[in-house]
Amino acid sequence: MLSEFLLAEMSRLGSQDALPLHRQLYEALRRAMLDGKLGAGERLPSSRDLAQDLRLSRNTVVAAINQLSVEGYLASRVGSGTFVNDNVPRATPGRSARAGAGRAATNGTQAARLSTRGQALASTFCATELEVQPFTPGIADFSAFPLTLWQRLQNKHWRMTYPDMLDYNDSGGYAPLRRAVADYLRVFRSVHLEADQVVITSGTQQSLELCARLLADHGDTVWVEDPAYWGAVKAFMATGLSLHPVAVDEQGINPGIGDNARPPRLIYVTPSHQYPTGAVMSLPRRHQLLATARAHDAWVLEDDYDSEYRFSGPPISSLEGLDTDGRVFYMGTFSKVLYPGLKIGYLVVPKPLVAAFKQAHYDLNRPGQMPVQAALAEFIEMGHFASALRRARQNYGERRQCLLEALRPVLRDERPEGPSISGAEQGLHLCLRLPLEVDDRALAQRIAQHGLTVRPLSAYCLQRTDLRGLVIGYGYAPLAEIARCGPLLATAVRQVLGATP
Repeated sequence: MLSEFLLAEMSRLGSQDALPLHRQLYEALRRAMLDGKLGAGERLPSSRDLAQDLRLSRNTVVAAINQLSVEGYLASRVGSGTFVNDNVPRATPGRSARAGAGRAATNGTQAARLSTRGQALASTFCATELEVQPFTPGIADFSAFPLTLWQRLQNKHWRMTYPDMLDYNDSGGYAPLRRAVADYLRVFRSVHLEADQVVITSGTQQSLELCARLLADHGDTVWVEDPAYWGAVKAFMATGLSLHPVAVDEQGINPGIGDNARPPRLIYVTPSHQYPTGAVMSLPRRHQLLATARAHDAWVLEDDYDSEYRFSGPPISSLEGLDTDGRVFYMGTFSKVLYPGLKIGYLVVPKPLVAAFKQAHYDLNRPGQMPVQAALAEFIEMGHFASALRRARQNYGERRQCLLEALRPVLRDERPEGPSISGAEQGLHLCLRLPLEVDDRALAQRIAQHGLTVRPLSAYCLQRTDLRGLVIGYGYAPLAEIARCGPLLATAVRQVLGATP
């Protein structure tokens, strides 16, 4: 009987490790799936029944089930219950999963078995699925990047590089670049900072992992937006944090009473242009979030990933600019303006923690690439960054307008819950919201037959089952390509809507 197995496994875990009850149940359920005691597609007992059988609180059971759902072991179906996912790995027949944990024979060779965390990382939100085609979200157009100028600047700094520029760097990055970043953020994003607070990283992923490692312990709770940015989800999974999804509405992340029952150590948000819905966090909601963080003594991780591109409406100050407690970590990247392979981002650290972050960054990541940082600093100082940004805003603004025009026929649906567009005021993507009865995953596959890549909104959801839509990028597609492919996209959506009762 399942409950007997779970009780025995929890008893064993409790005697070996001082794990909280929800983690004991999480591990026991995961072992039941890996050992085949819960088969693929099998329905779990309801949280109420499971809590009664195990003599646990329902909140404990729900917390364990939510974590397994986030990591891809379980899937919820509206009105049906919670089921074991089909892709959960199984132990080899005749051997327990524990006994066979080391290796499995594959085509006559021995392949190392991934850890549980490795399995989750390899099977959840796979970025390789995002083939770069027209309308792929999250991709910028770097074809107009002034490559000749950039090469000249790089060659200049390579020629005049001193030996210490070829070594690791323990100061948080090249000083002129940190000053340039601080000047930019102070003027354009109302961030209160000094250059010494800027730590140059290899991008947002590294910034997130650094924050997770230094600000939280294994098993601590991090609030993430639901639907979520897959890169942040993976960063937190890789550092052993417990993800708690918090629903997003048209004003941004919106924690409720149930969420506050799971006090966070970290709160991750994309307030300027929520990924993927595109919601812009309102000023009252920003103040509310900072008050919530203060009440829980939590750190806020503000990912301002494409704040450079705002096409309508007044800009809203960064969360860091509103923070009076020094609890916001602000991060951004140059990848969306220059080119992805540059791999240079920045993290603004509250003053009391600057020394610790620089030391840990050096110890964990051995940062370098100083000649590249020097070239970027000069690129900014000479005004080339501002010029590139102006050109990009104009180009993306034209592409955005062209895509909106192409989607206009889709919006003629007169139903109360008909299609709508969110997130078109800023960024490099928008979200076409669809009625709940539309299978957005099947629709995305249908659109792919035309050589176009969009992402179903439901694929970004961690717990929610009430969202359907398409996340459509216009950063990578040239204007002529949007004009050609936009009507194809609109026609495919209208055909599905016409067939939907």
